[in-house]
Amino acid sequence: MLNKFPLWKYLLVLVVLVVGILYASPNLYGRDPVIQVSGTKGTDADLTVLDKVNATLKEHNVTVKSSKLEDGQILVRFKNVEDQLKAQDLLRDSLSEDYISAINMAPAQPEWLKSLGGNPMKLGLDLSGGVHFTMEIDMATAVDTQLEQMEQDFKSDLREEKLRYRTIRRVANSERLRVEMRNEEDKDAAERFLSTRYPLNVYVDDSSSDNAFYASMSEQKLKEIRDYAIKQNETIIRNRINQIGVAEPNVQRQGAERIIVQLPGVQDTARAKEILGATATLEFREVDENADASAALQGRLPPGTEMIMAREGYPVVLKQRIILEGSHITGAQSGMDEYQRPQVSITLDSKGGAKMNAFTKRAIGKRMATVFIEYKPSGKTDENGKALPPIKVEEVINVATIQARLDRSFRITGIDNPAEAHNLSLLLRAGALVAPIQIVEERTVGPSLGQENIEAGMTAVVLGFVFVLVFMLIYYKGFGMVANIALGANLVLIVGVMSLIPGAALTLPGIAGIVLTVGMAVDANVLIFERIREELADNCRSPQQAVHFGYDSAFSTILDANITTLIAAVILFAVGTGPIAGFAVTLAIGIITSMFTAIVGTRAVINLFIGGKRIDKLSI
Repeated sequence: MLNKFPLWKYLLVLVVLVVGILYASPNLYGRDPVIQVSGTKGTDADLTVLDKVNATLKEHNVTVKSSKLEDGQILVRFKNVEDQLKAQDLLRDSLSEDYISAINMAPAQPEWLKSLGGNPMKLGLDLSGGVHFTMEIDMATAVDTQLEQMEQDFKSDLREEKLRYRTIRRVANSERLRVEMRNEEDKDAAERFLSTRYPLNVYVDDSSSDNAFYASMSEQKLKEIRDYAIKQNETIIRNRINQIGVAEPNVQRQGAERIIVQLPGVQDTARAKEILGATATLEFREVDENADASAALQGRLPPGTEMIMAREGYPVVLKQRIILEGSHITGAQSGMDEYQRPQVSITLDSKGGAKMNAFTKRAIGKRMATVFIEYKPSGKTDENGKALPPIKVEEVINVATIQARLDRSFRITGIDNPAEAHNLSLLLRAGALVAPIQIVEERTVGPSLGQENIEAGMTAVVLGFVFVLVFMLIYYKGFGMVANIALGANLVLIVGVMSLIPGAALTLPGIAGIVLTVGMAVDANVLIFERIREELADNCRSPQQAVHFGYDSAFSTILDANITTLIAAVILFAVGTGPIAGFAVTLAIGIITSMFTAIVGTRAVINLFIGGKRIDKLSI
């Protein structure tokens, strides 16, 4: 029988619609203005802090909707933004330096809906508010690090080739190394060997009588170092953002030395700044057993050594040669040792494991120090507005006697508390930066401005929706009403799917994608209805036949048009970032849901009312 659906198809449409309504409904409850109180450097808030927050707000007559302690953080909800801002000023003054407060907007759906996984759509920076960072990479340090590594490689390579050198050192205030050999023959051999092994510019100072030559990295190599520093910093910043748990971040390169980071809807801006702005790594150095620590404090150090203070406050004299750098660390996990003391278990890459193995093989019984290095932003700029280099802070966090040969996996101890161990492992697990990076600009988009953008976007969607509804109703009459029902269902499904996808976030361009989808969804119904009219007028079909053949003949056209648009959306998502990717996501979801509602949904409604019945005309 024509235009008659089996029961399972009606149930399918009904289930899809109910699920879409269920998961779109959290967006009806809106968001509450909130303040989140959390500890710095991994410290958890507790009930004492919660009581202090409540007492402070009550003392100053600030109305609180609710306050609770959850996962070591305090979330205080308010009825309006005015109370939120007033509370922020009060808490900033009353809380100690160990705790920070950040303003945001939090979903207000009921707990039963939240228990079913029902959460509102995540909103982009332009809608939810958030923070925008401009971060600048210290390229000079990147080049310096590479030169230091090249100096060590030259020494080891020449020793392996049995070419005797006197000194290999960096020329002050330059990007070149001076290699002095013992005789003319070794000098010529070293020139040839190093030139073929490394991308170098090698030249000889004819005015000098010694057996020396100079080596500097080629321009191509320097460009590769700078490009790699940008790309590697981008990757590591993304990893750090993943550790924080920010959805739909935007990380992109700006110019030759800067990276833009946008974190929409962050609940702890200060925490994000702390993690992104810090540059931490480790170096493993051999302790100079013969050095006098008291003499070192007075500046008297043996050649080839330096003094670094331990975290506990005593001096440690270390050999300058680095056994291993943090760039070889591939994993770090905090935990407790057998004595319930905080520790960080470290995993190295194969090259790092080989270096550690080679050193510890001949150093059993000697002491090795773990040096924690952190680059802190200077907070200052030069006369041209360029950020001054960050401040390098070094401290010895552990000195241990090597008991056996170490390989790719080992652990460090001597850390004060579990929170500090967790923070250190987070930074090391996210990656050691090739070059220090610091925040040179910070902009915050307030939730109130985001609310204005939401209202403007919703106005655009509603106006577009209403105009389309009126047109379809006037032009296609009863069938137009069916198309309008499907259009409403399509919007619900888009919102439901967007709310279900963990990484999806709605932005202003995303709202534009929804408006575009409204037009495309109606376009499919227009094709179907026009084919039905043609079947009635040109082919003299009966109403039932006209509906049947109209849907069948329009299907291939609709499918082709939507697949080509879907391909374009996928490409936009693959190559685009930020707003472009947001537009692509909503467009792709809208294409899929509109095909379902326009083809399956409208036909189910039409078949429900006219399927298998004798009718003389159609309301089209």
